[in-house]
Amino acid sequence: MKIIQVQKHGGPEELKYVDAPVPRPAPGEALVKIAASGVNFIDVYFRIGLYKADPPFTPGNEASGTVEAVGEGVTEVAPGDRVAYAMHRGSYAEYTVVPAKQLVRLPDGIDFNTAAAAMLQGMTAHYLTHSTFPLKPGDKCLVHAAAGGAGRLIVQMAKMLGATVYGTAGTDEKAAIAKEAGADEMIVYTRQDFVAEVKKFTNGKGVDVVYDSVGQSTFLKGLDIIRPRGLMALFGQSSGAVPPFDPSILNQKGSLFLTRPSLATHCLTREELLWRAGDVLNWIASGKLKLRIDRTYALRDAAEAHRDLEGRKTAGKLLLIP
Repeated sequence: MKIIQVQKHGGPEELKYVDAPVPRPAPGEALVKIAASGVNFIDVYFRIGLYKADPPFTPGNEASGTVEAVGEGVTEVAPGDRVAYAMHRGSYAEYTVVPAKQLVRLPDGIDFNTAAAAMLQGMTAHYLTHSTFPLKPGDKCLVHAAAGGAGRLIVQMAKMLGATVYGTAGTDEKAAIAKEAGADEMIVYTRQDFVAEVKKFTNGKGVDVVYDSVGQSTFLKGLDIIRPRGLMALFGQSSGAVPPFDPSILNQKGSLFLTRPSLATHCLTREELLWRAGDVLNWIASGKLKLRIDRTYALRDAAEAHRDLEGRKTAGKLLLIP
């Protein structure tokens, strides 16, 4: 089979298209023939060495496909099942083995591309809006990168829960995409100061929660627009890691709360995984939640996908198709 392999940490050029043997499932695992693999910033973090993985390794943390075979003791899925998963590295490949407990069967009406695009970012949006800071009617939130794959889903789920949503984006075109997803107000950060705009929108009171996937360039300023005892949910760092800071700043800004959550710790049990994935996939199937797949690439073109993602040339999900 063909895989993408990172043989040393570095730029997109380190994503090599190579041959590898088809793996066999061990007890508790399933062999999945990959139909589509999601491209996410976490893949970039592993590629550059920000997240630890010793080369050589195959990146990719999300995919959809068909179960080809199962190992001993597997009861969750069977050969022939249409499935999707997130949070297991190795999806930039034609085949991969996955712990069966992490696989979710696809509902009727959900195709493979949609499923691959939905899992990681959809469940991330779900835990942020339903668990990290459970939104309710009347709450106000700021969503950075609101036109991105995760951002658009956070916007839509926040509106489902009755919140007022302010978003940031880099261009008017991206701002329009987020408005279409339901954002109440959009801020084009390349020409507007999001702190001043949010203070204007909230009459100086600030928002209840900031959902920040950008990191370095937005984090400290974001603390200035959170109401007293509000929450900063930092769940990514597309602009770079937030440098060390004195925690007393959270006191000075209004007894703020700060969390750096992950999807893995919000799917600690199979029941929680099935709840989040079930909500996301069923909302998509019913039309309540809308995905935006920006573009697809052949597996061999993974480096191009990473360049486009890091260059902020996209608005929506990127997929690799073996």
